[in-house]
Amino acid sequence: MALAGSRRGETCAVRVLLLVNDSASSTTARTRVLIHTALSERHDTEVAFTNRRGHAARLARGAATTGTDAVVVLGGDGTLNEAANGVAGTDCVLAALPGGSTNVFARTIGTPDDPLAATDAVLDAFEIGSITSAGLGRTSGRYFLFHCGMGLDAAIVEQVERHPTLKRYLGHPLFLLAGIDTLLRRYDRRTGTLSVRTTAPTTATIDGCFVVVAANTDPYTFLGSRPVRIAPAATLRTGLSVVGLRSLRFADALDVLSAVFRANGSLSDTDPSVVQRIDDVRDVTVTGMHPFGHQLDGDHLGAVDELQLEWVPDVLRLAIPAASG
Repeated sequence: MALAGSRRGETCAVRVLLLVNDSASSTTARTRVLIHTALSERHDTEVAFTNRRGHAARLARGAATTGTDAVVVLGGDGTLNEAANGVAGTDCVLAALPGGSTNVFARTIGTPDDPLAATDAVLDAFEIGSITSAGLGRTSGRYFLFHCGMGLDAAIVEQVERHPTLKRYLGHPLFLLAGIDTLLRRYDRRTGTLSVRTTAPTTATIDGCFVVVAANTDPYTFLGSRPVRIAPAATLRTGLSVVGLRSLRFADALDVLSAVFRANGSLSDTDPSVVQRIDDVRDVTVTGMHPFGHQLDGDHLGAVDELQLEWVPDVLRLAIPAASG
């Protein structure tokens, strides 16, 4: 069924909120006007702007509770995550337009990199009813679309967030520089302090981790056009894939990097004493020997002693570009 019960070629307007991060790195005023015009030609569209933490979630939640049919987000992964938290559990559909530096989730579901082409794809998805019920990860009451990273992963994100202007203009190079700097100067590489325990559907453990990632989708991220794949079994219709990195020795790090950057690569062929993965997990507890940082969808949320994660099925109505659906 189409979003508003229409058939292809018919005009059946629905209520749409275009939610724009005005400071997103890859959008211009002209692009925003063209996107708003394209949406308004076929649907009853309002536009709202957000540029501070938490605002997008409140705007999306307000739209969902007042009868808006779809929230279309023009922004990066952080804005999209907030909007998802605003509409999760409602009938309101979430759609993604790329407006950030990486746009991991939008690219994962097959959205074109160009915002105008992505707008056409979203409009087509509305028209033909390319809408899916997606499962999301959740921790501490907040959903995540593609991953929750803990330990070194979160420490790198924290360093990047300390330089928002550089993040806006440098993007991927800044993440690489922050990763090298954090690994060499800001992180204890001697002892893995994180432990993972899964309890559903099976009980399993991974001890002595420096990095833990709970992935809801694949790939983990992109560097340029190249996907970085660590959990190929993770999808919006299955449980979380939990990956633990248990060594930061130079030789082991090279092995891991080689695995994730080779064509269609993943961590499946790496030494299990270095990397372990548990797929299709519904409940996870991560504990640390001391407080550890964590991030959701690229948004650093601080340090905790323990983190409980769960996978919630069919909690989000999501527009999927027809070619990738």
